[in-house]
Amino acid sequence: MRTAYIFDAYGTLFDVHSAVHRHVEQIGPDATRLSDIWRTKQLEYSWVCTLIGDYQDFWALTEQALDFAMSKIGIRQKDLREQLLDAYRRLDCYPEVLATLAALKAKGAKLGILSNGSTAMLQAAVSSANLSGVFDNIWSVDAVREFKPAAAVYTMVTRQWDLPASEVVFISSNRWDIAGAAQFGFHAIWINRTNQTEEYRAHPPKHVLRSLAELISGTMPSE
Repeated sequence: MRTAYIFDAYGTLFDVHSAVHRHVEQIGPDATRLSDIWRTKQLEYSWVCTLIGDYQDFWALTEQALDFAMSKIGIRQKDLREQLLDAYRRLDCYPEVLATLAALKAKGAKLGILSNGSTAMLQAAVSSANLSGVFDNIWSVDAVREFKPAAAVYTMVTRQWDLPASEVVFISSNRWDIAGAAQFGFHAIWINRTNQTEEYRAHPPKHVLRSLAELISGTMPSE
């Protein structure tokens, strides 16, 4: 029975769109488009940085991605920019996160976060979500200066926990992250909350769930 669980942070534990949702009235009808562009560019920048060997931490990329998104849509309020960045430091958890983590912890599971987020970002997010002390380890890619899905990122877990990859349950809502984790050898579980189309078929997850709550509800298929 696997008892080591690693969670992606952004999009898996924390709702990356909640920052924009808090200011939807101020932004107006382009709010959803702004949030989508912000997230897409944030990830694109991380992959390009890794490929060209020019590491910048995830907070810098988050700022740059927001600047691009606001410019693309034609939003120029500097005060809104600062409000959105402040909201991103304190993203909302998905509703089932606290109960799921508490139940896994009660069963004696070892819990960790493995994230593209910078150390400071993760500390702020975990603290604001009242998750301080829940995780045995929180790994930021700052330590290896590459972004997921680079293998060097996943290696931090197996090396520090002294476990084979196959004994680690890796959970992410990002399908590209699951592809990287599966290729690395983790027992990868994709949280597909919004019924996204399957992709990266060469590197499938072990399970596809609609919510983190299914990790503890007994509805997850057996192996």
